[in-house]
Amino acid sequence: MEVLALIHGSESGWNELSDEERQAMYRRYTEFSERPEVVGGAELQETTAATTVRVRNGDPMVTDGPYAEVKEALGGFYILEADSIDDACRLAAEIPAAEHGAIEVRPVVVREES
Repeated sequence: MEVLALIHGSESGWNELSDEERQAMYRRYTEFSERPEVVGGAELQETTAATTVRVRNGDPMVTDGPYAEVKEALGGFYILEADSIDDACRLAAEIPAAEHGAIEVRPVVVREES
């Protein structure tokens, strides 16, 4: 099964790290991303780069920033291949952000082709 592991963390915490600490953390993320169970993923830019789109009464509304103020922002994601949700959670626990933020693990919907 494929699962999406959404990485939530504090942007301010990341920005408070020294360059050396950030590089060490990037090495850990790179090592994790090279595991065979990881089939995709990406780091996201900070929430200040976000744009939110809504359509109300047929009219698009585009606003700067994320859709809501949050303490822990979505910072990136991995697509994992696992045999079960329990296996996916064990794997997600090894994502470095799990130590200081949260990893949301959600199965990907597989639709049968008709």
